[in-house]
Amino acid sequence: MTQLMKAAKSGTKDGLEKTRMAVMRKVSFLHRKDVLGDSEEEDMGLLEVSVSDIKPPAPELGPMPEGLSPQQVVRRHILGSIVQSEGSYVESLKRILQDYRNPLMEMEPKALSARKCQVVFFRVKEILHCHSMFQIALSSRVAEWDSTEKIGDLFVASFSKSMVLDVYSDYVNNFTSAMSIIKKACLTKPAFLEFLKRRQVCSPDRVTLYGLMVKPIQRFPQFILLLQDMLKNTPRGHPDRLSLQLALTELETLAEKLNEQKRLADQVAEIQQLTKSVSDRSSLNKLLTSGQRQLLLCETLTETVYGDRGQLIKSKERRVFLLNDMLVCANINFKPANHRGQLEISSLVPLGPKYVVKWNTALPQVQVVEVGQDGGTYDKDNVLIQHSGAKKASASGQAQNKVYLGPPRLFQELQDLQKDLAVVEQITLLISTLHGTYQNLNMTVAQDWCLALQRLMRVKEEEIHSANKCRLRLLLPGKPDKGTWSDM
Repeated sequence: MTQLMKAAKSGTKDGLEKTRMAVMRKVSFLHRKDVLGDSEEEDMGLLEVSVSDIKPPAPELGPMPEGLSPQQVVRRHILGSIVQSEGSYVESLKRILQDYRNPLMEMEPKALSARKCQVVFFRVKEILHCHSMFQIALSSRVAEWDSTEKIGDLFVASFSKSMVLDVYSDYVNNFTSAMSIIKKACLTKPAFLEFLKRRQVCSPDRVTLYGLMVKPIQRFPQFILLLQDMLKNTPRGHPDRLSLQLALTELETLAEKLNEQKRLADQVAEIQQLTKSVSDRSSLNKLLTSGQRQLLLCETLTETVYGDRGQLIKSKERRVFLLNDMLVCANINFKPANHRGQLEISSLVPLGPKYVVKWNTALPQVQVVEVGQDGGTYDKDNVLIQHSGAKKASASGQAQNKVYLGPPRLFQELQDLQKDLAVVEQITLLISTLHGTYQNLNMTVAQDWCLALQRLMRVKEEEIHSANKCRLRLLLPGKPDKGTWSDM
């Protein structure tokens, strides 16, 4: 364990041997710029790097030796997947710089200003630097795999550094801003849109710039899956097992931190998108842009509105924003309008949803009346959720006063099954009156149909029962003349 902790702090000797040998031979894969620019990158205290055209030796597994155990064979295949995955990732990072950033910086007239280019491609070079060094060390480890069979300590040495967290954190925090600049440039600058289209068409795999730039966000979850597979196939007592466990802990911790930062950045983007959908003159716009509001939760829910007699009025998917002092419900529109080529742009970069605010209310005016319900039915004479001023349903005591509260789609499917069962029961009665014997038209088959439909009905009732447990019932302020109430 002491050796592993030392490796995590200072790097492994065998993993970085090839790097030192390259330095001794004065073969430089990475060059430091003599003069730093006046960009934002200086403020972060990180070394600005540029990757030369000299390629380091690619990791390559030799022929598989004879007499390997099944686990050794599997571990070898997983190592091959790591090598292939890392090689593909490094090439994607290079493509971002060589196919997009560099041409945009050199283009005249500019399709994107130098300042915006710095924002869009912020920290890509530093991420490439980290993984280029990892790939060099990986080459050395792969070359001696059959004698050592160790890979965990290399991950610890390469990705436990604070610099890795710093550059990835910067990239994740900046990702939403980068995509916003790209979307706006596509809408307002035809030359930039044509540039992106040409690059995609000319690329060997037709991956868009967005498809390339989202890969750093996905990288550590991919590493975790590969190392989990490697650990599953590493027996107890194996020299690589402890270092694999430590590597997984390091990567999972790193991924959790990045996920949390991505979540916070996404919440800010959601508020910005919501603000765009509100009129500049509205009071809600002033509230959202005041800087005093914090988004606590943002979820897609199904809003179901019932009348004063329990009849379904409407049911629609909504986006609900819980802020520190208010609740906002918006309609979601994922379909881009077909103007200014937005349909074309959406194939290059996600435009995201557009919102139409349906209602908003201050949190002190919202009452949580019920969270979930174990029963699959409710009595309309005991309606608890309604907009302020809604009328209460009259008591009738009849069976039709029992209404399923699950999502309307499930309720409709249950009603369809009930109707089908009634028809099949009538068919069964008619079959019983037949005088002849016919294949697949007898009482046994008809009874099987009835049993099958009854089983489907029980399954559907269970689905409604489960959905009811996820229902949130809120008392919201409403108009006195509207006898309506809502479930979410």
